[in-house]
Amino acid sequence: MELIQLINSVSVIQVIGEVQRQDISGIFYDSRQVIKNSIFVAVKGYKTDGHKYILDAINNGAIAIILENNSSLPDEVFIHRKVAKILVKDSRFGLAQISSAFYGYPSKKLKVIGITGTNGKTTTSHFIKTILETAGRKTGLIGTISNWIGDKEIKSSLTTPESNDLNELLFNMYKENCSYAVMEVSSHSLVLGRTVGISFNAGVLTNITSDHLDFHENFENYLEAKKILFDSLSRTSFGILNADDKNSKRLMENSNARFYFYGRVSNADFIIKDIRYDFTGTKFILQYNNIDYPISTTFIGEFNAYNAVAAFSVCALQGIKENIIINGIKNTKRIPGRFEVIGNGNEKVIIDYSHTADSLEKALRAIHDIVKKDIPVYTVFGCGGNRDISKRAV
Repeated sequence: MELIQLINSVSVIQVIGEVQRQDISGIFYDSRQVIKNSIFVAVKGYKTDGHKYILDAINNGAIAIILENNSSLPDEVFIHRKVAKILVKDSRFGLAQISSAFYGYPSKKLKVIGITGTNGKTTTSHFIKTILETAGRKTGLIGTISNWIGDKEIKSSLTTPESNDLNELLFNMYKENCSYAVMEVSSHSLVLGRTVGISFNAGVLTNITSDHLDFHENFENYLEAKKILFDSLSRTSFGILNADDKNSKRLMENSNARFYFYGRVSNADFIIKDIRYDFTGTKFILQYNNIDYPISTTFIGEFNAYNAVAAFSVCALQGIKENIIINGIKNTKRIPGRFEVIGNGNEKVIIDYSHTADSLEKALRAIHDIVKKDIPVYTVFGCGGNRDISKRAV
């Protein structure tokens, strides 16, 4: 695609310099990766500022620079080097807009299901992927542990990749004949504009408890960050909310989507009943359209029953048959580090990525519910360095 076409996809304040009639070879936010005839987007980060490396990007072959700091480099440099200077209000949003256009708006060619929440995103996304593939629909997955295109695993470094990497992943999923993409959507990614321009078919909320306050500063900001996903849904999209989470209804405000609820409450669209679990897995009843469906999974605990029902809900609304959904939930493989049980007999080790007070409490309650007072439980936990130190008091 030519540069002029891509510029038209971005909310531009001003263009200075030469807009070359060249097909663009790539879009980069790291000047070290820039190649000939590419675009460099100068993003102001938390550790460094991409505007410092504009000249490096030009020397490496960039023919256009998207930036938000108008005084980062004199206009004469762009004019002399025959490079287009594209001034925007927010470079991160510019990166998302131009990346989406460069890869041909891949999210519009897939059914993209976004999952957000404090806990349960990874497990819910794996449930959904397995259900869709049980139904014969090739599915990509973008998440914390790894990314997948069908059965091909791709290394993951962020829960939700930068917008350029995200659109490239979605493009490759479409190219390899995926019909669905299931993605974890972090609060960071929503605030930082990584999902701008992504066309979501559905948005799913697992739960909301306090997290990432080192970044969001307070719970209200964190909640507003989660709301961005549901605000982006169109009239043809739908939202799936946890009816038992007191903050769920806030996410509906000003959204154009249709909403459905899951939970224990009797007025939910998908009602969870009679949850039972041990170290082999969890069984429960799901009531949907006045029919009770017995469901079993190897995932352990009440919280995983909720994750399974969130997945059931979104797939049922996609038109997947209930028996296929139930088989998909049953056949979803356990995920390393998600209430992972190691050992036999009475001596067991449970490894769980409990990164919030709420998730740690739920994991410990699940263990105590299983062992009662018959076996002592020893807990070892830690906090990641220099992140959200407010958790440490808990």
